[in-house]
Amino acid sequence: MTDPCWTSSPENVATARVTAFMRNLKPDGAEPKGYEELWRWSIEQPEAFWRAVWDFAEVIGEPGARILQRDPQQRMLGAHWFPEARLNFAENLLRPSTNADALVFWGEDRVQRRLSRKELHSEVAQLAAALRDQGVVAGDRVAVWLPNMPEAIIAMLAVASIGAIFTSASPDFGVQGALDRFGQVTPKVLIGVDGYFYNGKTIDVLGKLGEVAGQLQTVEKVIVVSYVSESALHDAIPKAVGWKDFVAPFAGADTIDFAALPFDHPLYILYSSGTTGVPKCIVHGAGGTLLQHLKEHQLHSDVREGDRLFYFTTCGWMMWNWLASGLASGATLLLYDGNPFVRDGRILFDYAQAERMTHFGTSAKYIDALAKSGLVPRERFDLASLRAIFSTGSPLSAEGFDFVYRSIKPEVQLSSISGGTDIVSCFVLGSPILPVRRGEIQCRGLGMAVDVFDENGKPIRGEKGELVCTQPFPSMPLGFWNDTDGTKYRAAYFERFPEVWCHGDFCEITEHGGLVIHGRSDATLNPGGVRIGTAEIYRQVERLPEVMESLVIAQTWPPRSLGDVRIVLFVRLRDGIVLTEELVKRIKSTIRENTTPRHVPAKILAVPDMPRTKSGKLVEIAVRNVIHGEPVKNLEALLNPEALEHFRNRSELAGD
Repeated sequence: MTDPCWTSSPENVATARVTAFMRNLKPDGAEPKGYEELWRWSIEQPEAFWRAVWDFAEVIGEPGARILQRDPQQRMLGAHWFPEARLNFAENLLRPSTNADALVFWGEDRVQRRLSRKELHSEVAQLAAALRDQGVVAGDRVAVWLPNMPEAIIAMLAVASIGAIFTSASPDFGVQGALDRFGQVTPKVLIGVDGYFYNGKTIDVLGKLGEVAGQLQTVEKVIVVSYVSESALHDAIPKAVGWKDFVAPFAGADTIDFAALPFDHPLYILYSSGTTGVPKCIVHGAGGTLLQHLKEHQLHSDVREGDRLFYFTTCGWMMWNWLASGLASGATLLLYDGNPFVRDGRILFDYAQAERMTHFGTSAKYIDALAKSGLVPRERFDLASLRAIFSTGSPLSAEGFDFVYRSIKPEVQLSSISGGTDIVSCFVLGSPILPVRRGEIQCRGLGMAVDVFDENGKPIRGEKGELVCTQPFPSMPLGFWNDTDGTKYRAAYFERFPEVWCHGDFCEITEHGGLVIHGRSDATLNPGGVRIGTAEIYRQVERLPEVMESLVIAQTWPPRSLGDVRIVLFVRLRDGIVLTEELVKRIKSTIRENTTPRHVPAKILAVPDMPRTKSGKLVEIAVRNVIHGEPVKNLEALLNPEALEHFRNRSELAGD
């Protein structure tokens, strides 16, 4: 058994929110003793558990008498949580709080803003009144194309207060990328920005906004936020008005008419990455999103009133939606837009110090890159307030854990978390009362009947298999937009194992209940019929100081064969480093010594850049398609599609 690299103190366990939750329960006359017993109870008694979450988090609304209504012929599909409930998502986020700050915003090192709870409420009231006057009603779609800035939060809350459906994308998407998303959901209103800052540069996007607005035939009004200039010149955009001018007639509005809506009323439309075709439009309900986020924030992350919650994200990633819900727990949201490595990589830690950040959320790739940069934050910054660090987007390597505890802060809960856009939340994540073990996710989520199945649909332990969920949970999607009979929805999650959610992650449950994710199932390597997760190779390769990042795929070999594949590893090296024969041998020996001979790549090639999605995830499938001469279906989903050219027609892949 791996020794813990962090254990919560007895004092912290005693005062944790999840401990208070357990004291309140006393199921069958006795409270659960520890996390594992609580998790077991939460999946054996899901109705009691989720009602307890509602009460503990003090959800504003009427829960109704019934907790779960389901079709007796189906295990998961057809389940409806709190079918008699009425609530409003925005009302729960705008609840009164003793915490004065609602939002703090840094736009790189160019812009800083702060909104109090009272100011946020007022801004939402004005925009909600203006949207109602524009004719926006419950069920209408409002599309937002903004950086991670206060106006995005204000817009979401105003839209949700009415019962309209909020959908967003980051302004670094190209025109077609935005149309591939917004064009499917026919928005009535489009809220866009004049530009944004990145890496010290000002990026003007008014032209792109005009093109997008011109092709969205259902849009009746385009609202333009002035960010990079005091007054955006939006005259050329049809039906456009500046944000300030749009809300000006309602400057006196101070009350919000929160629509009381069903638990399953649509709140968000989120989009799949779109790297294998046009993005799926995933519809999430207000009640399920709220209840799941309250559980994850309060019981798993120990977020409480007065905390200062940060996640490095854009409005095109579900972690933005997760971050926004922190308001419901009384936290201040710390928003950042721009390059996280400006000021020689110091910017986010300057932010953490200046704003007394309590929870720092980022991606595994950021932690890896920070480790390679040589920065040692604990030596340069006051991080006394920091209690938790979150990592997601891809599996965090064991060396990433080492870096956090060695170079950032030893006394911090490091939560590697994993779930996705599909559930706007997590299947597996952290707990403030459990130890953190190197390279592992701490636990399965409360109320989430997570298991690992072999290829025959049987549960396995200590072996690699498919991450599944065997019981319904409140944040399951309501469905996909325009998928009226649910065919695409069922095919996406329930085709592999009937009536069991198959998430597409290749993982294992460890001997002490932690989890290790080895990569996406659709990117799993299969040389000689043995399944290998890509993360198993990344963990070894990226230990080498010469390697900045790596990407591995399976190449069909010999060409046009129907059988075997060979492993091909691409590496991006530190500036000034060349891929010599000696370095190739060292990479191979590192992999062989720490895994198995089957993991060793047949070919190792250097590239100057790696293709990635807007949220920073490397796209193994797109590279696999390129080296096999197959089309990449949606280049607009990529941040840097030009990087694919480094992989195309490589002569080294034509022979043995």
